Amino acid sequence: MAGAITVYGNKETAQRPKHITEPKYVQWILIAIALLFLGLVVLLPLVSVFVEGFRKGADLYFKGLTEPDTLSALKLTLIVAAIAVPLNTVFGVAAAWAISKFQFKGKNFLITLIDLPFAVSPVIAGLIYVLMFGAQGYFGPWLDDRGIQIVFAVPGIVLATIFVTVPFVARELIPLMQAQGVQQEEAAASLGAKGGSIFWRVTLPNIKWGLIYGIILCNARAMGEFGAVSVVSGHIRGQTNTLPLHVEILYNEYQFSASFAVASLLVMLAVITLIVKGIVEWKSGASHAGNH
Repeated sequence: MAGAITVYGNKETAQRPKHITEPKYVQWILIAIALLFLGLVVLLPLVSVFVEGFRKGADLYFKGLTEPDTLSALKLTLIVAAIAVPLNTVFGVAAAWAISKFQFKGKNFLITLIDLPFAVSPVIAGLIYVLMFGAQGYFGPWLDDRGIQIVFAVPGIVLATIFVTVPFVARELIPLMQAQGVQQEEAAASLGAKGGSIFWRVTLPNIKWGLIYGIILCNARAMGEFGAVSVVSGHIRGQTNTLPLHVEILYNEYQFSASFAVASLLVMLAVITLIVKGIVEWKSGASHAGNH
């Protein structure tokens, strides 16, 4: 019967009703359109980055990657990600746990605040920190009197990056933990387990793949953020430029080979992120299949 579920041993195979199964030529047309669009919009620009980077030879390409300013930008990018991602991971787990496991006033407001960075332009986020911590900002004079610099320094870049990456871990975990419910935690508590033990032995194993997935997305955004960081960095060469900002500076100075070389480094970091993401999805799918 069309639309029925056929059971083979422990496996269930969902069959599509024949009346909504498209002809083969329609399927191939849709696949071709998708591949053509992705090839033109995504793949071709990424390939062109490497082509332009190597256009004037491998020597100039590798010289662009090993310049002191490039290495400084790479170091700063990794430092910022190393600070922002763990902080957002801790916040994301705590927020998801609170939202999915407890009932309290203001829950919807908390969810809205978590989603706020998705709605606010990164440039606006950077301007907010300038308004708060800049020389003419609300806290600027107080900070200057104590020799503390936030804006146009590493702390401002970290704060801006944290702002734009806040939702990623929390948004991956909230629906996952809501779907799992609280039955397993309640069962563990009824057996005498304490809060910390329940988290490490029950909650964390159930959310580990979603947590890793959220961390990967958070890290990718942290390393590639441009708008918010551009506003608060001050573009101080060799000090407050991350890799995306360094690419812009090189391009504006007509150092095209070096610019595309550094851009290709970002592309390679993105590809590595996608590979890790694919492995996590595969592991997650294999884990769910094993459980069933």
